[in-house]
Amino acid sequence: MGKTLYLECQSGISGDMTVAALLDLGADREALEKALGSLSVQGFEIQISRVKKAGLDACDFFVKLDHDHENHDHDMEYLHGHTHSHVHDAALRNECSHSLDIEQQKEHSHTHDAKSPAHSHEHRGLMEIMEVIDRAQISDRAKTTASRIFRILAKAESKAHGVSMSEVHFHEVGAVDSIVDVVAAAVCLDNLDITEVIIPFLCEGGGTVRCQHGILPVPVPAVVHILEDSRIAVKFTQVEGELVTPTGAAIAAAIRTSSHLPEKLRIIKTGLGAGKRSYERPSLLRAMLIEEENPVPEEANREKDMIYKLETNIDDCTGEALGYVMERLMDAGARDVHFVPVYMKKHRPAYELVVICDGDRVKDLERIIFQETTTIGIRRVKMERTTLPREAATVVLKEGEIKVKKCILPDGKVRCYPEYTSVVKLAQESGASFQEVMNEFKENMLRKE
Repeated sequence: MGKTLYLECQSGISGDMTVAALLDLGADREALEKALGSLSVQGFEIQISRVKKAGLDACDFFVKLDHDHENHDHDMEYLHGHTHSHVHDAALRNECSHSLDIEQQKEHSHTHDAKSPAHSHEHRGLMEIMEVIDRAQISDRAKTTASRIFRILAKAESKAHGVSMSEVHFHEVGAVDSIVDVVAAAVCLDNLDITEVIIPFLCEGGGTVRCQHGILPVPVPAVVHILEDSRIAVKFTQVEGELVTPTGAAIAAAIRTSSHLPEKLRIIKTGLGAGKRSYERPSLLRAMLIEEENPVPEEANREKDMIYKLETNIDDCTGEALGYVMERLMDAGARDVHFVPVYMKKHRPAYELVVICDGDRVKDLERIIFQETTTIGIRRVKMERTTLPREAATVVLKEGEIKVKKCILPDGKVRCYPEYTSVVKLAQESGASFQEVMNEFKENMLRKE
């Protein structure tokens, strides 16, 4: 079994803070250097050093860009339109500071880019970034994590700008430094063998921040959409500034497996990652490797959590109305929705509506049921469930790529379940039938056994 990571995001989260914290936890620096050296992007070098933040010793991961790729991501006066006490911590870096020159192929721009049009760069689409990740000399697990992070970013940007994911051309998150941050985070997580990540909430500031599209409110639209989709809790602070960057939010959304800490735990090791921006609270991300104290032996290989079951009997709604309420409930975050044919009093045929959901979704889903059906009462049951450890992955078929869910059985065997929507999409794009894609998937699984 892998390790459990707890991220304490009292000062927000960004890509560089995450990488620095993981390096401080013990991620292999040489493995990271090799991985970043294989990226087909150019115009950067990395510097890893020790800095002081509020008197605390922390690791700093800095992606230094050349003149053609430089941005104002850490320029406080530019970002907020007035002077902040911005210190780049350069004077505090010790002589063990390490840098790695990387010279490769492509260049890009950044959302927080203050350059004039004369310095604008070719923008990368999602597929181009996926190609960069796929060509990198990193593990399949690291590739899966990095790809998931960028898909989350693409979805958020597509919502923010009102375009499809295929039309998104990244500004902020497609910049060289963000590609490096995302891949570096994925490599470090894999190197540390992190399989569970607990993030109870993210702290965010307020005010405004300057970006390529103008002055935007904090949290910026991309961060808002990521928080909305991932259901990560956010705690707003009195800090005037952006504590959560889109890259940081996407990393959190992609790797989080739980929002609840064990009642009792042991801290195995702690890492502290420094950010570059200077606000009244120091930009520090604390990462802890933890283990639950005295876990139940027979449950050690399983994940347990609590869910709610909502039930109601309905005998005077049309089939169309029930179909619509199912769609609304799923869109609002229900884990599952189904109907069971029943007979009520006076032998009236009816349906029992059953909704499975997390505790924080109960009120919203009950409101939808009352709005969209004729029921006047809902039964609510809190239930404990046991689930298998699982992770998202991809399988390459001759027709293309499909998303799957990998589940680990108690005996260690792995089962893969294809995602229905992914199979449908591939069938439509390739011209193959749904059944042909499914058969190819099954044959692919048999060949791997």
